[in-house]
Amino acid sequence: MKSAEIRQAFLDFFKSQGHQVVPSSSLVPGNDPTLLFTNAGMVQFKDVFLGDDKRNYTRATSSQRCVRAGGKHNDLENVGYTARHHTFFEMLGNFSFGDYFKRDAIKFAWKFLTEVMQLPEERLWVTVHISDDEAADIWIKEMGVSPERFSRLDEDNFWQMGDTGPCGPSSEIFYDHGADVPGGPPGSENDDLDRYIEIWNLVFMQFERQASGELIPLPKPSVDTGMGLERIAAVLQGVHSNYEIDLFQALLKSAAGIVGCHDLEEKSLRVIADHIRSCSFLICDDVLPSNEGRGYVLRRIIRRAVRHGNKLGQKDVFFYKLVGALVEQMGEAYPELRASQAQIEKVLKAEEEQFAKTLDKGMLVLDAKLKGLEGKVIAGDVVFTLYDTYGFPVDLTNDIARERGLELDMDGYQKLMQEQKQKSKEAGAFKVDYTANLAIEGQTEFSGYSELDSKADITGLFKGSDAVELIEAGDDAVIVLQQTPFYAESGGQVGDAGFISTGSARFEVLDCQKSGNNHLHIGRVVEGVIKLGEQVQTQVDASVRYSTERNHSATHLLHAALRKVLGEHVSQKGSLNNSERLRFDFSHFEAVKPEELVLISDMVNAQIRANTPVETSVCDMDEAKAKGAMALFGEKYGDEVRVLSMGEEAFSVELCGGTHVDRTGDIGYFHLVSESGIASGVRRIEAVTGEQALNEVKKLQATTSLVAAKLKASNDKIVEKLDVLLAQNKASEKELAALKAKLASASADQWLAEAIEVKGVKLLVKTLEGADNKSLRETVDKLKDKLGCAAVLLAGVNGDKIALVAGVSKDATDRIKAGDLVKQVAAQVGGKGGGRPDMAQGGGTDVQALPAAMASVAKWFEAL
Repeated sequence: MKSAEIRQAFLDFFKSQGHQVVPSSSLVPGNDPTLLFTNAGMVQFKDVFLGDDKRNYTRATSSQRCVRAGGKHNDLENVGYTARHHTFFEMLGNFSFGDYFKRDAIKFAWKFLTEVMQLPEERLWVTVHISDDEAADIWIKEMGVSPERFSRLDEDNFWQMGDTGPCGPSSEIFYDHGADVPGGPPGSENDDLDRYIEIWNLVFMQFERQASGELIPLPKPSVDTGMGLERIAAVLQGVHSNYEIDLFQALLKSAAGIVGCHDLEEKSLRVIADHIRSCSFLICDDVLPSNEGRGYVLRRIIRRAVRHGNKLGQKDVFFYKLVGALVEQMGEAYPELRASQAQIEKVLKAEEEQFAKTLDKGMLVLDAKLKGLEGKVIAGDVVFTLYDTYGFPVDLTNDIARERGLELDMDGYQKLMQEQKQKSKEAGAFKVDYTANLAIEGQTEFSGYSELDSKADITGLFKGSDAVELIEAGDDAVIVLQQTPFYAESGGQVGDAGFISTGSARFEVLDCQKSGNNHLHIGRVVEGVIKLGEQVQTQVDASVRYSTERNHSATHLLHAALRKVLGEHVSQKGSLNNSERLRFDFSHFEAVKPEELVLISDMVNAQIRANTPVETSVCDMDEAKAKGAMALFGEKYGDEVRVLSMGEEAFSVELCGGTHVDRTGDIGYFHLVSESGIASGVRRIEAVTGEQALNEVKKLQATTSLVAAKLKASNDKIVEKLDVLLAQNKASEKELAALKAKLASASADQWLAEAIEVKGVKLLVKTLEGADNKSLRETVDKLKDKLGCAAVLLAGVNGDKIALVAGVSKDATDRIKAGDLVKQVAAQVGGKGGGRPDMAQGGGTDVQALPAAMASVAKWFEAL
């Protein structure tokens, strides 16, 4: 039975059971802002299940087109490499809105599979939720399913729409492909293998989950079921892989004829066959290639298909030619696809041509260079020329090299990029605030997530704040483009640098800023004349971009590590990521301890070494929050946001519109340079990555070696030698203090005669050079004891610092207090002090004012 016949048989069966046949809804959900694409049959009925939408039927059936290539449900990377993953698939479903419930849902499913499709009962295996005795009794006692082909499962068999709302147990039906296929039945140790494949899921929505977690029975329980057309077709057609069914075989044969590859099991052919379905239906539903949201996902799918065609040797634009074959297979079931065929082909062709320009130019040069290649390494100057002259991405060159068993001389390439970067710096830079007072219409489309070069039309030219028709060599100016790969400064990431050129002119982009919805390319005309409306070639400085991306991605890992080590109270308060280093400001109530800094650095570097893919998805804010994504400080978010996930087990999940490395390992190495406080409750960490991090390590090694040489110790004995020196120094300081105390005690008898009597109190004021607080306190106590009813103030001078200590005998505190005595002098020498009536201390820094301040004490006391 062909796929189209299965689809129709399913709809006809449920129509005969009183169900309304409902056409497939758009792939762009009209009633669920939390979804990027329609990914299940129940999406168009969500409001009906919630009671917000009333229909003139209580039973429905549909064959719903679905896409899972972005957001929460993203199968893109598995497509072509597994037997059952697709970006596009069809979900057959039947639904009850408060009408029938478990008994009828189970009977309908069993009757359709065993009677209409004539599947042998002994090949089917049934599961229910561990708590669902009702469904278990229906299956075993009423339907006669053998207990030997029946399982009770836990979390795998409970469905819920969200954290709160409709939910309930489910029952799944599996097909047994036979003992010659590895794997065990559901619930067994090997149930993740391919022998038993789920073909139908029956969801019984009978509860409403409260915020407290309590399950409240629904007054009108409902049913939502789903069966993948591709899976049931594989079963009925006696094949194990979905790519072997009639629908895919037709697309594979068409693709094979177009690209010239006739091995229908070739994975790249499978990718192409799958992707033509999702791309065509997305365009049919008015999604167009772009660099944001659904359009960005579509562009990724198209380019992935084109790349796989290129891997198979296809040099010409080819992908759009498959639309006709798809319409032949699915146009009858989806007449809107046939009606949109011309538009779909036009859009696919234009997008492919844009991408193919980069591939074609680069491949011609690369192939020519490889003909004369000796050895297995492609020289750095070849890689640089491909990038700098032809705009061929380095990662694409690397992919092709890997496929041919070759390697890239990345050191040579990086050296040339650094030389170009230095030349750009020497050309000079300027900084003018162009982001204000420029009246610019329209908007710039950003393409820099997927490319570093492109062609674009000039939509604006400015010199200062004046709009002009042309700019020429030597002019400092701003260029506004219709689209650009240059990232405009945002979210802590600096703007890109690079070049914009025509056939005879060249403009050096020194910075890129945002003004409204436009990107401002700020720089200087190096040569020639550039005119408004011209088409130009853009080229981002890849070396600067990649270094910036390393630092930006490391910032996300750092943020996550800080929260794990210091606590969930840590939040970002600002950041700066450029090609040289990263700076991250965060909330924290105290200095980060040295051992905590070590742990944080270790965490970040562990994630770097794990070399996991850095994943981005586009979704709305609600879905982003459901993923646990954190918003970045100072950023404004629209209806759709980019969620960045990196590290093992989603180590970091944040909202971010910036550009990032492909894998955490691309960061290379993270080296923490400093940690400091910048405001109350705000700390700052500065760090470097990649080559800059290695340079910092080299500097530390050089410093360590220098210290070791000065200490006359080996590197591994530095701490031991320092401990010895510090102990010796401490002993010397102790000996010196003792000598000072003896000297002060010996001189005390001579100072007694200098005391004068004021208000019946013997007042002694004295300055001692080099005396510290301890010796001053000891001397004050001795002088008080010998003077009787006395007040003593001593000042010790050590360089530019003054120490003050005062002591008053208890029988004199009714006339003068030690704290007041210290404050009187400290105020005059730029300091402060205080204490008890009988003992106080303080200090100051104005050594020149000290003699006059000490001389004023007697008169001050007399005036009290």
